[in-house]
Amino acid sequence: MFTGIVTAIGTITNFDQRGDLRLRIAAPLDPARISIGASIACSGVCLTVIDRGGSAGDAWFDVDVSAESVGRTRPDMWTLGERLNIEPSLRVGDELGGHIVTGHIDAIGEVVLAEESGDSWRVAIRARAEMAPFIAEKGSITVDGASLTVNDVRDRPDGTCDFMLNIIPHTGEVTTLGGLIVGSHVNLEIDVLARYLKRMQGLAAAS
Repeated sequence: MFTGIVTAIGTITNFDQRGDLRLRIAAPLDPARISIGASIACSGVCLTVIDRGGSAGDAWFDVDVSAESVGRTRPDMWTLGERLNIEPSLRVGDELGGHIVTGHIDAIGEVVLAEESGDSWRVAIRARAEMAPFIAEKGSITVDGASLTVNDVRDRPDGTCDFMLNIIPHTGEVTTLGGLIVGSHVNLEIDVLARYLKRMQGLAAAS
C-alpha cells in the first residue's frame, strides 16, 4: 500500500535480462530502512526488494521485474540511466498525505500538452477509453507513482479523454514529472475508490 507521495528519485544503474528483468536502482535512501522482501513503488509499480546496500543517503536496492510488469508499463521505463519516482510502502502510523495507491498500473497515458503556467507546469494527459469513466474533475490519479489532483477532464469523440494537471514547482523538483514533454508516456493508476464505485454502479444497473 502506498500514498503516491514520492520520497526520492532513483536511477537504474544496472540491469540483467534473465528469465525476468533484474534491476539495481540507486536512490538517496537509508538502506537500514529498506527491508529484504519489502514492497517499494518505482514510478508507480509495486516491486519487491531482493537485495540492498550502500550507505545512508546513497543506497541501492535490487528488484526483479516480470514480463507482465514490463508489458503493462511505459515502454521507455526499464532502461539504464532511467530516473524513477521512489516510494517505500506505507507503514502503520505514517501520514496518508496523498491517496490510497496500490502500485498496480491500469494503463499508459500520453502527454498531449506541456506548458508553463505561472511558476507551475501545466500538463494534459490523454487516457484510453476504458480509463475515461474513472477520471473525474477534482478527483485523484496516480501518474508515474505521484498522487495528483485532476483539474479538468475533456471527453473526446472516440471515448478517450484528456485530463489536466498542474505540476507545482516543488512537485516538479522532487519527482520526474517536471521533465514531461509532449509525447512522453506515463504510468496511470486510477483511484481505488473510483474503481469500486464503477463496479457498484454496474451491478446496480444490471439488477
